[in-house]
Order: sequence, then structure tokens, then C-alpha cells
Amino acid sequence: MSSKIVMYGPDESLLTQLQEATQDGSEIEWVDSNLSDEESSAAMKDTRAVILGGTVDFGLELAAKCSELRLIQTTSAGTDRLDKAALGELGIKVSNNGGGNAVAVAEHTITLMVGVYRKLHLQFQNVQDGNWMGDIRANWFSQAHELTGKTVGIIGLGRIGSRVARRLQGWECDLIYDDIIAPDPELVSQLSLKKVERDELLETSDLITLHVPLNRQTRGMISDREFDLMKPTAVLINACRGPVVDEAALIRAMNENKIMAAGVDVLEVEPTPENNPLIDMDNVLITPHLAAFTQEAGEKSRAFAMYNCSLVSRGEDPESVVLPDD
Repeated sequence: MSSKIVMYGPDESLLTQLQEATQDGSEIEWVDSNLSDEESSAAMKDTRAVILGGTVDFGLELAAKCSELRLIQTTSAGTDRLDKAALGELGIKVSNNGGGNAVAVAEHTITLMVGVYRKLHLQFQNVQDGNWMGDIRANWFSQAHELTGKTVGIIGLGRIGSRVARRLQGWECDLIYDDIIAPDPELVSQLSLKKVERDELLETSDLITLHVPLNRQTRGMISDREFDLMKPTAVLINACRGPVVDEAALIRAMNENKIMAAGVDVLEVEPTPENNPLIDMDNVLITPHLAAFTQEAGEKSRAFAMYNCSLVSRGEDPESVVLPDD
């Protein structure tokens, strides 16, 4: 016998979309995250699976009151806001979106690469300012770069990193990677990927792109030491999690010309303060943590969330479970 599925969030905006995404007729109810833990747990009395709406948290005190709860499902790839170890002790698993946004983030990653190399943000600004060519065209040959033929170092070859690699094949890039988890050998062979040590990747890559989860091992993994290893012509791309990069070290690296440029969709603090020095740097392209946000990614992520919760509501094991420190 299946149990009800709950969408837990501050409003009902996601509810209809989740219901439309179901493949088996499962019903879903909304529980307001603004309620007290007592009220919320009462509303989720018999619930085995909860989908989190947006970036809402699900505290341990509330989780402990939901005796039947077995799964907390996100519609995002990141689950770092949830204490997976403590939830596991309560018998509750955490699953992410199963790669529903992987294509969107991979495409955005390459957008950042091209945008940085062609300084698109400066071109847009010149047009908006009525400065059609301005004084930049004379120096454009030395300022703009092509992605084709560059060495791209991919740190993290999972769902997103592997899709970035597939797409960069068409750009005739030399692809190297580093990952603590061994990827599918067939994938490595198909894409002519070369495994190298982290330091070699940092030393030899023209572009370094990060695709790792945020945990104790990855927090601050790119800091002063790593920037010192990079080429002065290197470009750093981060579309995973802001705290993976030591932002103060990134600012120092840019100010001291340790690397040429950076393209980031994520920052340590979001929204980032208006006085963040990175905002005013011409060689830094920033987007507001929207890499995963496409219509298609939303549809795939919601469909997977409903599918996964339906498994749990029927007493089956969920997919795409994220382990503590993954």
C-alpha cells in the first residue's frame, strides 16, 4: 500500500508542476514550511517521502518527529544543506534530482567558457552604452580567444562533468580529468579522456572547470596553492558550488594576475554583497546561480522526484541516494 507524497515548502507554486510530472497517478500534498515543527509533523504523519520546494531546509528536529519518513527528495543536484549523516541515523535517505539538470549545467559551463574567452559581458555593456565598437576593437585580437584546441581540465567527471566533456569534443579540445571516483572506462575511451594528477591538471590546463559536490573534502579545494600552480593564461570555471573555491584566494589571484580570467555561476555567499570585488573585474564573468534553470531541466527534475518518491511510498528503495560526504 502506498502512502502520500508531500511537497514541503513556503508556498504551493511547485505543487501543480509536480503533480503534472507524475507518471503513475501518485497524489501529492503541500505542507507549508512556515508551520511549526509540531504542525508540520502532524500533517506528515503517515508520509514516507517528502520533496523539498526550492531551497527550503528540513531540520533534524522536524525529521525526528516524522516517524514514517524514509526519503527527503530534492529537485536540485546539491544536497549540502541537509545533514545526511544525522538523517541517516533516523533512517531517512536523501536523494538529489538524478541528473535532471546535468545538461543545463553542462551547457551553461560551456557558455561561461565562451563568454569569458570572447568577453561577451563587455561587448553587451558597450552596446548598451551606445559605444558600438568603442576603443576595444583595436586590441580585440589580443583580448579575445578561441575555445577550439584548448586543454580543458575537468575536476569531477560525474553526470555534469561527463556531459561537459562530451560537448567539448565538438570543440576539438584536449580533455584531461581528475576524479576520486573512477569513471566508466567506455566513457573515457569514447571521449579520449586522459586521467592526470590534480597538480598536473592545474599546471597544464587552459581552462579548469569544477564539477564536484560540496562536502568536507571539496570545501576550499581551490585556494592560493592551487592558483599558484595555474598558468597565467588559465581560466577558472565554477558552476558547482561557491565554497568549493576559496573566494578570497580567487580575488587575490585576479588582482595579482595569477590567472587570466574566471567564469562563475556560484559564489561563497549568495546573493553576493554589492561590494564584492569580483563584480567590478572585467575579466570575471558572473551569473546568478542559474546554470541549472531551464524549462527542460525543471521538467526532468520534477519527473524524477515524483518517480523516486513513488518508489518509496510503495515500500521500494529510492534511486540517486546521496551518501554523507559524497
